Amino acid sequence: MSDHRSNDRPIALVTGASGGMGREIVRDLTRTHRVIAVGRNAGRLDAVVAETGATAWQLDVTDHEAFSRRIADLDRLDVLVHAAAIGEHLSVESADASAWERHLASNATGPALITRAALPLLRAAAATVVFIGSGAGTRPVAGSAVYTASKHALRGLADVLRIDEEPHRVRVVTIAPGQTDTDMLRAGIPADQYRPERYIRPQSVAETVRFVVDAPADVQLTDIAVRPRQEIARL
Repeated sequence: MSDHRSNDRPIALVTGASGGMGREIVRDLTRTHRVIAVGRNAGRLDAVVAETGATAWQLDVTDHEAFSRRIADLDRLDVLVHAAAIGEHLSVESADASAWERHLASNATGPALITRAALPLLRAAAATVVFIGSGAGTRPVAGSAVYTASKHALRGLADVLRIDEEPHRVRVVTIAPGQTDTDMLRAGIPADQYRPERYIRPQSVAETVRFVVDAPADVQLTDIAVRPRQEIARL
């Protein structure tokens, strides 16, 4: 990671960088930060790096040991954005144990352990940690018990982390987008019913992350709901 020791620009690490929201967050943050783009899809990750100049880490958020090794090689970390997530529409009746394990590992345990590995750097920088949540993190979603539970868990993680890290001036925010035009949303809606113009643009989520990162040093923004201009479902 010698490229991250070469100048004084702040460093941001963004998970889920090969997905819709994460990709746009990387694009925006590279204007002012040295960005580490983390994702599973090698082709998409390479495209993001080619466009933005970010550093690529091809990792799954559940690979805790690999994350710990990579983070240990950094000498600073100013922004940590947890944008990686999985989401399947599964009820209690339809979800087996592996579905619960997958969702909680990716959407809650992974972010928790990545943050844990990065805590010394985050504390040293009085950094900003951003969790990309969901409207499902505060309200029930019929037929989607597993995803809803995982996003409730993520919200709880962020809320406790904010309290625990207050003495170190680490800022912790949950940004909860409503329906956003991403592959995850497309997978859950029949193609003939999908209307991209009805949904939030991933770029708008990235701009909200920017708003949080650029907040004055004397404040932290704790919970931000990002809603479609015309409501589709009140999640």
